[in-house]
Order: sequence, then C-alpha cells, then structure tokens
Amino acid sequence: MLRSYHFRWMDKEQLHRISKALADPRRLEIFERIAAADEVACAVLVEQFPVTQATMSHHVKELVNAGLIKIRRQASSNSLYFADGQLRYQTVGAVSKQRIVADLEALGVAV
Repeated sequence: MLRSYHFRWMDKEQLHRISKALADPRRLEIFERIAAADEVACAVLVEQFPVTQATMSHHVKELVNAGLIKIRRQASSNSLYFADGQLRYQTVGAVSKQRIVADLEALGVAV
C-alpha cells in the first residue's frame, strides 16, 4: 500500500486535484491504461473505451489539469504520457482509488 510519506514532494492542493481527477471510475481506468505504457495515442484510447471523442478529451483535460499526464502533440495525432517520473514510479502497479483516498485522508486532505 502507498504510504503518506511517498507524497511529501507534493503539496496538499496537488493531492486534492489528483484525488478529484481519479475519483471518476472511467478516468481512473484511462489513467491506469496510460500508467501501463510509456506513451499512448489518444486515438487508441478512444478505440479502447466506450466513450466519444469529446468525452475522452474531457477526461484527458482533467488528468492534465491534475498534473498526472502530459500531451505530446504530433503532426497528425496526440499522445499521452506521465507528467512526472516520480509519480509514475509511485503509481504504476499500485494505482487504486481506495489506496490513494486512504493516503490522502491520512494527510488530512478532504476527498
């Protein structure tokens, strides 16, 4: 399980943004898919999830705003990748809404 001390390099506001972004079950699934790869094309995600392009764009925007992922803009497509190597290290293989929420609550962040 992730422990609170893993998040010392983040402030409470960023933790709050992350918890809100990952509170949506579909967004958490998208995040986990990106976590499992070095980089994922947006078009691939649209094909893999039963959502419209507009809905996928909204989910991606929320993950970007939380600082979880970044967008690599290419000529004909966009790819998504982890925004922070340390965050990827902390989350790959351990991303779980319940674990993250428990750690945030332990830090006193309202979830």
